[in-house]
Amino acid sequence: MWNKTQGWRAWRMAGLLGAAGVVALLAGCGGTSAGPAPRPASSQNQSVTTQGGSLPQGSSAGAGSASGSSSSQAATPPPAAQYLIKSLSVSMTSPDPRKAASDLESWVLTTDPKAQSAGMMYVQDGASYDVSLTFSVEAAIYPRIESYLAGYAQGNGGKLIGLQETVQDVTNDYVDSQSRLTNLRGEQQRLLTLMNQAQSLNDILTIEQRLTDVEGQIESIEAHLALLSGQTTFYTVRIQLSPLDSATVAAPQPWSPGSVFQQAWGAALVFGQGLLTLLIWLGVFAIYIVPAVALIWLSRRLVSLRRAARATPPASRKP
Repeated sequence: MWNKTQGWRAWRMAGLLGAAGVVALLAGCGGTSAGPAPRPASSQNQSVTTQGGSLPQGSSAGAGSASGSSSSQAATPPPAAQYLIKSLSVSMTSPDPRKAASDLESWVLTTDPKAQSAGMMYVQDGASYDVSLTFSVEAAIYPRIESYLAGYAQGNGGKLIGLQETVQDVTNDYVDSQSRLTNLRGEQQRLLTLMNQAQSLNDILTIEQRLTDVEGQIESIEAHLALLSGQTTFYTVRIQLSPLDSATVAAPQPWSPGSVFQQAWGAALVFGQGLLTLLIWLGVFAIYIVPAVALIWLSRRLVSLRRAARATPPASRKP
């Protein structure tokens, strides 16, 4: 039979088992709540290399990628192309304009093999000549040519009279023309597609008329773009060379009676020569002038006599 001693033993055994379970439960909870094992010292000093530099491993990777993307977005976009038309006019004096013109032409054509010359124009000025030159030079070499011409006269015994540069910005015109050309070519392709699909004669004629108009606009814009391209790729350079003496202003001479007498005598000689020339001309043309004057005088004399005869009353007759 179940006695008190056996009951006590069972109760004691149950208590020991319960205490062991509680201890095991607490041990499990304590192991879970304790943090992760500390990292080795070597792993704590590791770093990750990014575009912006080295970041500690503990730093957020997203921050590095965000920094790289923001720096690329903040980069300045490349500047848009600019289309300029430039022309340069240079005027200078030279001891020998023809030699200077030959030297300048040779230098420009050697410096820029693609340059084109419009030739030279000579205008005689006394014993010397005024020379004009016109070139079309590449835009990339234009600054070098401008700098050379600016210092040529001073280095060759002449004088720089003037240097003028004209600049015209045609960027808006160029970009707008290209945009219109792209749109017109797209419309041309659409019209060609519609032409192939059209079946009625009326549709074909309408599409063909519109296509002719579009193609005419395309040709006009292409010609305009070709002109702008040439003007923005090659710049015009004009050079005017004149004799060195033509730029020298004569100093005023002091007054002297002798010079005044010479001027008066010269003027009198000129007047006498003119008067003598007139008399010679009158003498030569006298063969026409004298008869004409005589006829005029006779006609006027006859008219006067007739008027006098009409005014005189007739004499009365005696009985």
